[in-house]
Amino acid sequence: MNIKGKLVEIFDTVQVTETFKKREFIIEDNKNPEYPEYIKVELIQDKVSLLDSLNIGDEINVLINIKGRKWEDKEGNIRYFNSIQGWKIESENQGINQDTPSETESQESDDSDLPF
Repeated sequence: MNIKGKLVEIFDTVQVTETFKKREFIIEDNKNPEYPEYIKVELIQDKVSLLDSLNIGDEINVLINIKGRKWEDKEGNIRYFNSIQGWKIESENQGINQDTPSETESQESDDSDLPF
């Protein structure tokens, strides 16, 4: 599954326990401009660094997994929790920049000695 949209907020990495860390961010899904949706996605462990090269306002595509957990409190009440975990982020902005021709491509296209 994936979510596409504009990166609108990046939160700091939180060290939850000695061995577990997470980082959250918000994507604006603007499929319906009248009612945009703001979706919180979390990255865990080594994936928290995926946001380091991104900026607020970047158009991104996030590959996700939806996770669900069951929790029982001290009184025996059962609660269910869902989370959206990202595992890969593709920047639409960086993809645009990668489309510029390399030096060898521009040299090859400058074949002025062709007879036609």
